[in-house]
Amino acid sequence: MKTTEPGLSGGGHLAAKPTDDDEAGMDRLSALPNSVLLHILAGLGDAATAGRTSVLSSRWRRLWALLPELRFVPLSPEPGLIASALAAHEAELRHLDVTTQDAAPEPVAAWLRVAARRLSGILVFTNQTLMGRDDDADADGEGRSAFDERPRRRGAARDDVDVDDAQGPGAFELPCLDRATSVSLDLGRLGLTVPRAGAFAQLTELSLSRARLPVGGGGPCTLGDAVSSRRCPSLQTLTVSDAWGLDELTVHSDSLRRMELTRVRDLRRLAVVAPALEHLQVLACFYNHWQRRPIATITARQLKVLKWGDLFDRRSVQLGKMKHLRKVCLDLFFVYAFSPNQGCLELLRCFNNIQKLGLTLVYPPEINNKPCLLKDMKMLPGVTVLNLDLISNGHAFGASLFHVLRLCSGTRKLTLHISSNSLEEQTACPPGCICDEQQDWKFEELLLNHLQEVEITELRGSEHEVMFVKHLLIWATELKKMTTFFNSLVTESMARKSYQILRRFSRREICMEF
Repeated sequence: MKTTEPGLSGGGHLAAKPTDDDEAGMDRLSALPNSVLLHILAGLGDAATAGRTSVLSSRWRRLWALLPELRFVPLSPEPGLIASALAAHEAELRHLDVTTQDAAPEPVAAWLRVAARRLSGILVFTNQTLMGRDDDADADGEGRSAFDERPRRRGAARDDVDVDDAQGPGAFELPCLDRATSVSLDLGRLGLTVPRAGAFAQLTELSLSRARLPVGGGGPCTLGDAVSSRRCPSLQTLTVSDAWGLDELTVHSDSLRRMELTRVRDLRRLAVVAPALEHLQVLACFYNHWQRRPIATITARQLKVLKWGDLFDRRSVQLGKMKHLRKVCLDLFFVYAFSPNQGCLELLRCFNNIQKLGLTLVYPPEINNKPCLLKDMKMLPGVTVLNLDLISNGHAFGASLFHVLRLCSGTRKLTLHISSNSLEEQTACPPGCICDEQQDWKFEELLLNHLQEVEITELRGSEHEVMFVKHLLIWATELKKMTTFFNSLVTESMARKSYQILRRFSRREICMEF
């Protein structure tokens, strides 16, 4: 009877033990299940890197084609290669991210048509343009005024502005992405049309940026028709920014909850019927035609937040009933100017009760003999949360803030952002400027016995800033907390000195954070 000893083969011979070289040559990684290998490939970051793993072994050759997410970033290969890669891909795509540079419309349309057959999730496309060709667009951040993306000056935009620059390289048609859930297109001035037929049945978010859209509703179909309920029954968020050519936009949507239009430069007419809409922003869209009245009809009974940083005329802009409105952000209010802030004041008169108010006060760099327009602002009813953005250009602003706070004496929370490009700008007010002549506010009484929280950002510690904060601490008899963020150019010693000055005027129970 034959026995097998450890280390022996069945015939009694010594079995060969694997050497270190044998161990090193074994492909243990390829022996892992597909789910693990796909997880590894997904962590490589982009589709090109994942595709290059096919040289490892035949086991890896088609693995990349099973990835549920493809990212052609930071800069994709030739658009034709993107189409080929997508055609070879075999799995459903939950996420597709493509970045190109100065792409032409034809190859973009080609890979989008291929992607439409597999995409069942998120599409992100960014077409970068050469340095210096993009407009300087600032992002709107939370806690800041909604109008950081305001025009450089009122009336600066003209009907012929950026016409040559906005022509772009051509247009392509967006295919009907019937299973996409979110689409974000930053087109770098490429033209875009939407298909006449088909539904974006599962689309919940659509964002269009730096796009040229058909003038007068030309092309196969209007944007408004494509995003309305008939063809986009699940759409909840619509964002259009830095767009050209769209002079009319009509949206009828039962599902839409958030709509943001920012610098839709050629807009003349806007109509929105959205019973579920809660947030609407219209910012710097009608300025290109500032000599004409803006024409808009908004029917949104559930609206809670209205950010209107644009021209406004009650004779041509109909807002309808907004019983649930809680927050309103206005256009720029010029403290000194020859022309009145008519649109801003008219919008305020549309509402009897505003809980949250966003307001931007602007001082021109040179006041000269311009009249002070603060007296035109006479009523800010029911405000409990006040967000003030102040563009002071170095001028003393205490009188302006005193006037606004007196109108909003029921305010419970105040946020104040002092906008300026540099510390030098903030101290550039010339000697004898008329802003220093309005000093009566320092000697008038003001009771802010509802104010409990104050947040100030970009404080520079100038004399008139410290003077205002000192008085604010006196007026706010029930203040519980004050948080102050200094400008990055302010030295630690300057900030400490300002803190010590203000602390002397603060009550012990106030929590002061600097």
